[in-house]
Amino acid sequence: MLSYDSPVVVGAESSKAVAVAVAAAAAPPQIRQQPSTRMAAPAPEQARGHHHIFLVTGPAGCGKTTVAEHLAQAVDMPYIEGDSYHPKTNIDKMSNGVPLTDADRWDWLTLLREEAIHRLRDGAGGVVVTCSALKRKYRDVIRVAAYFDHSILVHFIYLDAPEEVLLHRVTQRQNHYMGANMVQSQFDILERPSADEKDVTGIDVSRSLDEVKVDALARVRDILAQDAAAETA
Repeated sequence: MLSYDSPVVVGAESSKAVAVAVAAAAAPPQIRQQPSTRMAAPAPEQARGHHHIFLVTGPAGCGKTTVAEHLAQAVDMPYIEGDSYHPKTNIDKMSNGVPLTDADRWDWLTLLREEAIHRLRDGAGGVVVTCSALKRKYRDVIRVAAYFDHSILVHFIYLDAPEEVLLHRVTQRQNHYMGANMVQSQFDILERPSADEKDVTGIDVSRSLDEVKVDALARVRDILAQDAAAETA
């Protein structure tokens, strides 16, 4: 179920995204139905030929970029670096140690969703996206893509580790606007995926990077294989 409890409206596009997500609450995003040809009400028939959006998520320092780049290359899908789509105002805030609010994130999340859909419409069978997606309602913004076009399946690869592990990793980074002081702020608002979020795969990233990449790729390939088997059944 989508979870827009207290949406913050920041402009027409954000308001539209929040309203759409509220409407989507009546229909689980993973129902596989006939894809619509435009952004309209879902069609009732089951789809064939799915397109996949894999979002690699988690707090700062969890290794989103490294894991996502590995996945995109291994399964030959376009890669979208979510941080590159933040507006300058967001980057300036984070660079100065100021945590982003819900209002700061709505348009960014909507832009990531639309960019992923654009790549799929350009012919990609799937796309890999990095996005912190710290709250359930942030994840719901992306799930809207599958509500409007049932040829799309959305999957979250959640990279999880204790705060102290991620804090150590962030302190080792250089030339990145997300400083160590921001890790605490992200954990303050973090909503770990709940059991009813069936489109989420959790991965422990306190292990070595090589282990994490192998595990993540195995999960993605399993998802793709299961979908391919269902398509031919």
